[in-house]
Amino acid sequence: TMTEDEILALRYRPCVGMMICNRYGGVFAGQRLDGYGDAWQMPQGGVEKGEEPQTAALRELEEETGIPAHAVTVAAETSDWIPYDLPHHIVPKLWKGRYRGQKQKWFLMRFDGDDALININTKEPEFGAWAWLPPEKLLQLIVPFKRDTYERVIREFQVKIS
Repeated sequence: TMTEDEILALRYRPCVGMMICNRYGGVFAGQRLDGYGDAWQMPQGGVEKGEEPQTAALRELEEETGIPAHAVTVAAETSDWIPYDLPHHIVPKLWKGRYRGQKQKWFLMRFDGDDALININTKEPEFGAWAWLPPEKLLQLIVPFKRDTYERVIREFQVKIS
């Protein structure tokens, strides 16, 4: 186990998040496979060393959803990195206990393709199901420790969603 001071001394893992909107105002959400109960979330993933955040976002998009980069238009990105802390009991179990949480650069993407392009049965699946959800519904389904982040992302992108 780790002490609270040890956890608070850790850094944040650099990460990207993708808010993918379809032409009807729905936001892509996937139901996690890794045992957080009935948790749904938008796709996200780590930034590799030397990788630009937008490049990471487009790579993670395809890795997690099967959606190729040519099927989206990047419409906006958050003005800053948005950090969140993991619940302390999770820290030692994830990423070998090296991070206290993640700092995320979020990208708003307009999905220009057909739903047939979406394939969550990827090489390393993260989601067991997916849906287009209204932003308000997504806020109800996200794990509580990410809710503030999601509220901030949705608020920052709100004017650009519709």
